[in-house]
Amino acid sequence: MKKSGLYIVVAFVIVAIIAAGVLFGISIHNKQKENEEKPSEVLGATDVVPEVPEEPPVEEEPYTGPEIFTGDDRPIAVMIDNETAVKSHAGLNDAYMLYEFIIEGGESRIMAFFKGTMPEKIGPVRSSRHYFLDYALEHDAIYVHFGWSPKAQQDIKSLKINNINGLYDDFYWREAPKSSYHNAFTSMANILKYAGYKKYRTTSDKDCILQFNEKDTELENGQVANNVYIKYSNLQSTSYTYDEESKTYLRTKRDYEHKDRFTGERFYAKNIIAIYVRDELLPDVEDKGRRELYNIGSGDGYYITNGESIPIKWTKTTRSGKTVYKDLNGNEIKVNDGITWVQIVPITGKIEIK
Repeated sequence: MKKSGLYIVVAFVIVAIIAAGVLFGISIHNKQKENEEKPSEVLGATDVVPEVPEEPPVEEEPYTGPEIFTGDDRPIAVMIDNETAVKSHAGLNDAYMLYEFIIEGGESRIMAFFKGTMPEKIGPVRSSRHYFLDYALEHDAIYVHFGWSPKAQQDIKSLKINNINGLYDDFYWREAPKSSYHNAFTSMANILKYAGYKKYRTTSDKDCILQFNEKDTELENGQVANNVYIKYSNLQSTSYTYDEESKTYLRTKRDYEHKDRFTGERFYAKNIIAIYVRDELLPDVEDKGRRELYNIGSGDGYYITNGESIPIKWTKTTRSGKTVYKDLNGNEIKVNDGITWVQIVPITGKIEIK
């Protein structure tokens, strides 16, 4: 056979092979398209797309209680100086609960409760008033102070309050300026050392006086509360500004930011309980204008958290009984986990929420 004839035959075979491949591909494509267009019920078992099983829901860990109040350490209550001459404090962000009260002269004083924390500096420590004792009792706390009023001295003895007093117990040191009486500071290590010397019980199985939400919770039917202003007297005021990022309230003492003296950290609250309590001048043998606080009874107030507030009612039936805070439906409030500041405001004062 001539070469040209051979080339023609080879070319014909190649074309035939290509054509056959194209026809086969078209046939396969049409078969696949036909299967795709069939309803699922007529597909063969091998054509059914298997269902992807749903992942089981993630189980949340069981609620074990608030982080701010845990363990069996007995609470420690420390009286904190808050007169106008005091511009800063130490250790308050280590407390689980703090109270601010009116005292003589329109000044105020802070009472800080610690549990299971070991702040290295707390203060400045200041003297006792008799109505502070009611809150030490309801928390089952060891009471730390530097001096006392005559009625507080009498009640500490009669009520058998476990107390550590700077007049007799060397648990403190002085910070500059040395000539001031607003300069006595302590540490939790010092307090626990003296509690040991006095053989005080240092554990407690008492629950927190507050009930806690199991997770961070918004208030139902709450009103906007981005700014809170509390006037105790013409001399003393406290305010809070809501920080949306941290979901806490940054604290201001009178007209300046309230910060830790040594760390510069801003003091803050996760929860604010602001209540009105009647007070009046107390007959005082020393004529220093000391006051009586009528905290056995009931009254009005507000619970504030996460940028919102609700009106509440408070009741306290005995000096050692816990203060109960309820919403207007009569349900005891539950607070969010975190530091709670209780502002006990005289009825001549003011609570403004915006």
